[in-house]
Amino acid sequence: MASGTSYELFSDEYFMNEALKEAVKAFDKHEVPVGAVIVCGNEILARAHNLTETLNDVTAHAEMQAFTAAASGLGGKYLNECTLYVTLEPCVMCAGAAAWTQIGRIVFGASDPKKGYSQVDYPLLHPKTEVYKGVLADQSSKLLKLFFKGKR
Repeated sequence: MASGTSYELFSDEYFMNEALKEAVKAFDKHEVPVGAVIVCGNEILARAHNLTETLNDVTAHAEMQAFTAAASGLGGKYLNECTLYVTLEPCVMCAGAAAWTQIGRIVFGASDPKKGYSQVDYPLLHPKTEVYKGVLADQSSKLLKLFFKGKR
């Protein structure tokens, strides 16, 4: 699902495709297929996918895993020069964590009309965080629909 198409090197689509590869890993582990990468200076600092079932941890969302890995790799908790690419709109928990990291940009694929942070009428992100939505949304949505169709 996340392969076979090439994107301009270092574009939002290129990095979102990398996040989709992580989502496929989650799918293969019977996890909700959400993937994330954190990029700084065109370098991927962290790759992650949902691990809530594997770790038996409701907080083990792709974004949370990516924040921890990126901060560890950078040696600091602030990610203001970085971009989070995630296949699904972050939930309230992940948006709150994003605010604490002061992430510079968030780029997400599919919107989450049930549990996405944008459903809350309160500014959850850091005021300087830029948000771009809908990047490779169709691919992200198709993978999620395929996963949940198999659950029914």
